[in-house]
Amino acid sequence: MAKTVRFHEYGGPDVLRVEDAPVGEPGPGEALVRIEAVGLNRAEALFRTGVYIEQARSFPARLGAEAAGVIESLGEGVTGFRAGQAVSVIPTFSMNDYGVYAERAVVPVASLLARPGSVDAVQGAAVWMPYLTAYGALAQVGGIRPGDTAVITAASSSVGLAAIQIANRLGAVPIATTRTPSKKDALLKAGAAEVICTGEEDVAARILDCTGGRGAEFAFDAVAGPGVTALAKAIAPDGTLFLYGALSGEPTPFPGFDLGMPALNMRTFLVHETTRNAERLRTAAAFIASGLRDGAFTPTIDRVFALDDIAEAHRHMEGGAQFGKLVAVP
Repeated sequence: MAKTVRFHEYGGPDVLRVEDAPVGEPGPGEALVRIEAVGLNRAEALFRTGVYIEQARSFPARLGAEAAGVIESLGEGVTGFRAGQAVSVIPTFSMNDYGVYAERAVVPVASLLARPGSVDAVQGAAVWMPYLTAYGALAQVGGIRPGDTAVITAASSSVGLAAIQIANRLGAVPIATTRTPSKKDALLKAGAAEVICTGEEDVAARILDCTGGRGAEFAFDAVAGPGVTALAKAIAPDGTLFLYGALSGEPTPFPGFDLGMPALNMRTFLVHETTRNAERLRTAAAFIASGLRDGAFTPTIDRVFALDDIAEAHRHMEGGAQFGKLVAVP
């Protein structure tokens, strides 16, 4: 048995329960990990409310796909890892099958990355999902190049801040967006070349102004909804608008026809495109590890909560005031 976060019905943060639940033993291709820190993501809030890209198959349901810890034991036939090894758990699996909001959890070995000694547990639970998402979309799918401009919406999120650092590392120009000026200085300090306050400025006009009228080669959007039209107006010919989240909760139009059929590429992106592809994961992990070693990549931690306070952590996450990653520790 181990302390585990579960929910017995869809709803707000208060449906989360910290309970003693059976852990089980790792089977073939699995590992039992003692969890030291858990990375919190909006996907879990959506799963908890029943509006994620998949639904809970049954109740009680588990949560969590990102963590750091130490391997306690390995299932039959597992190679490449050992008991006692420090690892990070990255999102490769369905939360219907595994969940890491817990003191101990069985996870697939395919979701493990060795954790360098220079990366502590909190950092190890905070770095991989954001950086793999941003690198996977902008570099592996988009092929971003030096001199390209990337507009990064909801830029104070953990993924947004990772995207700023990755764009800078690759010689591109990150333009951050945020709703109000309250986070502008922090975003500039985090490496944004420009910051656009969406609640006060004409987004398309500002992007065009920042790019000398050329438009941005990429938009990396966590918001979706009607705002994609403003982004699309300022995408350079043959540019790409990535949608990796839907924070607006509103229907998302395809604006290409209304804008006169520009050469616009618009696609969704999920981190599993990288984490479930062995070769993409290998190259992305090597790139991110190099940035961690030389200090180019530093995950921004907003707050660390106790796992017992998981409902409060989810309320804070949904409030939208955070700057960076939320982490919970058992």
